[in-house]
Amino acid sequence: MKLQDKVAVITGAGSGMGKEMALLFGREGAKLVLADISQATLDQVVAEVKDNGGSAVGVLANVAKEEDVQNMIDTAVNTYGSLDVLVNNAGIMDKMTPVTDVTDELWERVISINATGPMRAIRKALPIMIKQGKGVIVNTASVGGLYGSRAGAAYTASKHAVVGLTKNVGFQYADAGIRCNAIAPGGVETNIMADAGDMNMESRGLKKAMSGAGFNPRNGQPSEIAKVALFLASDDSSFVNGTVITADAGWTAY
Repeated sequence: MKLQDKVAVITGAGSGMGKEMALLFGREGAKLVLADISQATLDQVVAEVKDNGGSAVGVLANVAKEEDVQNMIDTAVNTYGSLDVLVNNAGIMDKMTPVTDVTDELWERVISINATGPMRAIRKALPIMIKQGKGVIVNTASVGGLYGSRAGAAYTASKHAVVGLTKNVGFQYADAGIRCNAIAPGGVETNIMADAGDMNMESRGLKKAMSGAGFNPRNGQPSEIAKVALFLASDDSSFVNGTVITADAGWTAY
């Protein structure tokens, strides 16, 4: 097992890519602290991990709240005695909103969840990892963090921030035995667009963001992204640090 007895925290673990990461990490022997903003879906994933013979506890957490992030990391240490792997996966979209239409409320919400949340979790986790001389951080970025118009302004800015944070942490803490990498998924079939029902289908932001969609070879499955996360979390990627793995079926290779 590639994560035997490793203690891993995964945010956004109640659905989509986070759920598949939790199930795969559990099968690979990890002791899991799963965090999500939805208690019902979180409980289901925890139960499924346990039904498969894994070990998991759930923590209700809004990663935009400092106290929730603190509690999430404390739960890992208090329950399992250490923290070996941190996966910052929780994130939200911005309804493809262009900058002319971005409100302060939307901007601050997207940035706080997608960028500030991972920063706070990393800030809390690093002293633990430094003390034990090892640790792995995996951030879910996006092809929107590599290019200019795969989403709206707030989401694009937030995921560029995740990429920059990943590279900064990866280099600055490499000599402490810590690796930090990110995944940049392309189109993946998750529920991240669940709140897009009232999105303006004629908006500039949506039209511009979708203008390259025809070049996408296919959408991915959450389980395919989970396999990339497992690679980055395990010793298989021992020489991979401070970088971003793009997982998009070749969409951005065009």
